[in-house]
Amino acid sequence: MKARYFTADVFTGKAFGGNPLAVFPDATKIPEALFLPVAREFNYSETTFVFPPSDPRHARRFRIFTPGGEIPFAGHPTLGAVHVLATLGEIPLSGEMTRVVIEESVGPIRVLIETVAGVPVFEQLSVAKLPEVGPPPPSHARLAEVLSLEPRDLRNDAWAPEAVSCGLPILFVPLRDRAAVGRTRIRLDAWEAVLKGQWAHAIFVFSDDPELPGSHIRARMFAPGFGVPEDPATGSACVALGGYLAARDSRADGTLRWRVEQGFEMGRPSLLDVEVDKRAGAISDVRVGGQAVVVCDGTIVLPDE
Repeated sequence: MKARYFTADVFTGKAFGGNPLAVFPDATKIPEALFLPVAREFNYSETTFVFPPSDPRHARRFRIFTPGGEIPFAGHPTLGAVHVLATLGEIPLSGEMTRVVIEESVGPIRVLIETVAGVPVFEQLSVAKLPEVGPPPPSHARLAEVLSLEPRDLRNDAWAPEAVSCGLPILFVPLRDRAAVGRTRIRLDAWEAVLKGQWAHAIFVFSDDPELPGSHIRARMFAPGFGVPEDPATGSACVALGGYLAARDSRADGTLRWRVEQGFEMGRPSLLDVEVDKRAGAISDVRVGGQAVVVCDGTIVLPDE
C-alpha cells in the first residue's frame, strides 16, 4: 500500500531552516507496527501520524514518533502537523484566528492558528500540563563531563541546572555564554553513565546571550535517548523552559515573553516564541509558537504486514 505524506520545516518562515517534520494526514490505514519503522526511515526528530479525534469537538488525534519510539507530547510535531492540515484545508479556518484542540497522549492540546488572507502564517499551542519540577540533577562536574565542558561553563546562581516537564521531562543546564553553548558536545559514554534511565535524560543547554536582536535565549537540545543526537527546534522543551524562567522572574502577574534561538549551530536556524501567564505568582498557562512552511508532498510505499 501507499500512504501520502507531507514534510514541513517548523519554527521558521523559510524552507530548509527550522526543524523538519514528516506528517501523515490520514494514518488510519497504516499498520501500527509500521509507525516506528516509518519514523526511522525519515530519520527526522519526529514524525506525526494523524487520526480522527475520539471527541468530535476536537480537530484530530496525533501520535508522535521519534526514531527511538513514541512520545506523549512534542511541540514542533504538533504545530507543524496543524500547519500542514490547515494549509491543505483539512482544518477549516475562520477569520484571522482559528482555535482547535488536538488530542495527544499527554492530554488535549489547544492550538491557535493565525491567518493572513486565508493562509496560515503562525501556530501557537498551550500546554496540557503545567510545568513540573523533577528530581535534583547530577553535580556540575558530572554534567560538564557529559557536555564536554568545564564546570565553570555552567552557571551556579539562581539559574542552576534543573529538570522540568510539561509532558516530556527535560534537563535544563544554563551556561555562561553563547560560546559555551556552541562548544557543547555530548559524550555518549558519560551520558549513559550519568543520565540514561533518569527521569529527565534529554538535555537543553542555554544562555541569555543570544545572537539576534529581539531574541532572549540561545539554546541547543540533545536527546540521544530518543534517537535524536541534536534537535533543531524543540517546542516541548521551550514550554518547560518557560516554566523554568518564569519561576525565577520576580514579576507576579502578567504575561512574560521570551524568544529562543535554537538550531543555529546545526545550520537550521529556528525561532520559538514562548509565553507564560502568571497570576499571584503562580504559573497559569504556558504557550509556544512559531512559523512553519510546507516543503514536500509525496507517497511512501509500505510493505505488506
